[in-house]
Amino acid sequence: MLRHRHWESLDRGDLGWLRAKFHFAVSADGNPTHAALGPLIVWNDDEIAVGSGFPMHGHRDMEIITYVRQGLLGHRDTLESEGTIHAGDVQVMSAGTGIRHAEFNKGEVPLKVYQIWLLPRESGGEPAWNTKPFPKSDRSGNFIVLASGFAGDEGALPIRANARVLGAMLRAGESVQHELGPARRSYLVVASGRVEVNGEPVGPLDGVAITQVAAAQISALEDSELVMVDAG
Repeated sequence: MLRHRHWESLDRGDLGWLRAKFHFAVSADGNPTHAALGPLIVWNDDEIAVGSGFPMHGHRDMEIITYVRQGLLGHRDTLESEGTIHAGDVQVMSAGTGIRHAEFNKGEVPLKVYQIWLLPRESGGEPAWNTKPFPKSDRSGNFIVLASGFAGDEGALPIRANARVLGAMLRAGESVQHELGPARRSYLVVASGRVEVNGEPVGPLDGVAITQVAAAQISALEDSELVMVDAG
């Protein structure tokens, strides 16, 4: 089953310095058809103005993955971690028993990021932060695992959730098949380009929830950047 979430159908927020679209409903009055998908409860498409950002604030018992689409993301937290994350790179924060952090636009163009929140397997644990570059050339023509809660996914950033975050770059005409099975659930977002998923056209910035299918056949109609969460 495919449930196409068109860009125009997503809930939105606008604070001036922050413009956001929500692939999953974030409030009771949000789009009722955009419910959580297993442990995947938030996927926000955020655009942060130059010189702005989120001030120091707290989280607990949440796995937060940030995928930078454009610009430079600055990070600092109460673990004394500090970093600059570039476009195409990934940041992971396991909030555990509690962490406070700030995120801000360190570049000279609007910062565009995906903020993905996953429920952890269990509550508590020491908070942790990590980041890693993922060259787009390494995911040309296929999905690679960017972050994972499963053993054996070498090179992926560790998370404490039953899920994987994957990325792929497809040239026009290329296809990739992602094996699922009837009990698994995935959510795919087209960061750029256009694709077909099992024959369903999916446009730029759209999302699609994929459930109760053996596999997802993804074919690029034009050069495309894809991000997907396999929620197990």
